[in-house]
Amino acid sequence: MVNPIHLRTLLEVTRRGSFAAAAQHLGYTASAVSQQIAALERETGVVLFTRTARSVQPTDTAFVMARHAAKVLTDLDALLAAATKSPDHATRELVLGIFPSLATYVLPRVLQTSAWQGLGRRLRIRVGEPPQTIQGLRSGGELDLALVFQVGQSGLAWPHTLHRQWVGDDVFRVVLPHGWGITDGSRMTASQLTEMPWIMHHPGTSDATVIERLFASCNLHPQVVGYSDDFNASLALAAAGLGAAMVPELVLKHSKENFVVVEVPEIRLARTVFALRRQESGQSERQDAASEDASLDLFVDLLAAAFAEAVAD
Repeated sequence: MVNPIHLRTLLEVTRRGSFAAAAQHLGYTASAVSQQIAALERETGVVLFTRTARSVQPTDTAFVMARHAAKVLTDLDALLAAATKSPDHATRELVLGIFPSLATYVLPRVLQTSAWQGLGRRLRIRVGEPPQTIQGLRSGGELDLALVFQVGQSGLAWPHTLHRQWVGDDVFRVVLPHGWGITDGSRMTASQLTEMPWIMHHPGTSDATVIERLFASCNLHPQVVGYSDDFNASLALAAAGLGAAMVPELVLKHSKENFVVVEVPEIRLARTVFALRRQESGQSERQDAASEDASLDLFVDLLAAAFAEAVAD
């Protein structure tokens, strides 16, 4: 399904003639606008802009799609406006389960948007790790929506009865202490990092299992000097000289610690962020949940746009 946030971005780019002008109007960075347009091109399978070193030019398809996008967005705004005028809308809550780094670096961006304020929902949140959060979505749980991540293609699992919506991919990077004398951005091999001191996830966790298998596959055998499941703590300890660490971009981009990031081609890993919610099984339940689903879909779209912006900053 095409993301309406991406359609709004397309409309502004075609109206204003550049990614930079659209970014200024929408409150994004130019890089975030570029990423949203690239995502829209992947979603639709068509080229919307021709890019050169100096400019971007909309294709005829972009102008046609922008005209249709204007109508779709107008209808969506009308739908949301009608929803906010319903008798019970003003008192409805969104009970959200969310993991710490998303609550720290992404959710505040969403709450500052006019689109969120237009939803007219009261927010209650439960900050916790994904396994804990998923429990709140099981039968009888209080959560409306759970924001979780899965590292690699395995690890965290959830019941097949939950509806899943992709939010974004958060790439892991290898971080080294600045005091090791390695230049930021250096290209290294996994063998050069073996036997070095490392800060790792606690053994037995799903994240640790995936990372351990990845390291074993490229013959990297770390000398473990610490265990930490908190990325901010791992980054601070790495910056202080304790050892190397794997840290996702979302945390990395917002840290003021003094560290070095290196490129290791053998180490390719990301945590994929998903929004999960229960699926109503009965016909009457599905009918009652239709407006709620539209509201949650829009919230997740806002979150995905804020996530892309936070990683691009």
